[in-house]
Amino acid sequence: MKAAVLGFAAGTRWLARGWRLFRVAPLAWLALVVAYLFAMLIVNLVPLVGPVASLVLIPGLSVGFMAAARSCERGQAPQLPQLFEPLRDHPRELLALGAGYALAIAVVLAASALADGGALARWLVTGRSPPAEVLGTDAFLAALVAAGALYVPVLMLWWYAPVLCAWHRTPPARALFYSFFACLLNWRAFFGYGAALALVTIAVPSAVLTALALVAGEAGRAHIGPLVFGVVILVMPTLLASFYASYRDVFGAAEAGAA
Repeated sequence: MKAAVLGFAAGTRWLARGWRLFRVAPLAWLALVVAYLFAMLIVNLVPLVGPVASLVLIPGLSVGFMAAARSCERGQAPQLPQLFEPLRDHPRELLALGAGYALAIAVVLAASALADGGALARWLVTGRSPPAEVLGTDAFLAALVAAGALYVPVLMLWWYAPVLCAWHRTPPARALFYSFFACLLNWRAFFGYGAALALVTIAVPSAVLTALALVAGEAGRAHIGPLVFGVVILVMPTLLASFYASYRDVFGAAEAGAA
C-alpha cells in the first residue's frame, strides 16, 4: 500500500472538490445526511449502550459516504442503501474498527476527566452543558486542550482505515497503521485542508453573520438561526465528500485493486 505525499495546496482543494461532488446530486446527499442523523438519533436513544453503539457504527457509515462520493465522481446520484452497504458487506472488519474507535474515544474522555473531574466528558456523552461557572474555569479549558490533543492521533488512525478495510481488503490493524502514517506524511496537505475548512466554516460565516447583525439590528438577529442551519446543511455533505477527495489524492493510484 503506497500513499502519495502531497503539499499544502493539495489539501486546500479537497473542500472545493467535495463541493463539486455535492453539486452532482444535492438532494440525494441531503437525504443521506438526514438518514445518517436520524439513524444516530435512534441509536443514541437506547439507554446505556446507545452512545457506544453509535461510535461503533461511525467507521462503517463513513465508508457509505465514501461510496456516495465515488458515485458522484462517476456522474451517478448516490442511493440511500449505499450508506449501509459497507456494514453489510464487511461487518467484521468495520465493526472491529468501530469498537476500537469507541475505546479510543473512551480513553480520550477519561484523560480529559483528570483535568476537570469529568465535566467535559459528561457534556459530550449526555449532551447536557455544564453550568456557566464550570465552563469558564481553567480546569475545563485544560480538559478541552487535552481532549483535542489526544483526539488528533485518533483522527489520524481512523481517517483512512475504514475505506482501506472495505475497498482494499486491508486488515484493521494494518489499515490503522497505513492511515496514521499517510496522515503524518501528508501533514502539509492536512494543514491546507484545515485552513480551508476554518475559512469556510468559521471565518466566512462569522463575518456574514456579524455584518447581518450590524446592518439589520434586532431584525437581522432573528434570521441568524435559520442561516446557521442552512450553512450546516450545505457544509456537512461537502465535508463528507471532501474526505473522499483526500482519499483519492493519497490512495487513489492504488484503487485499481480495490473491491
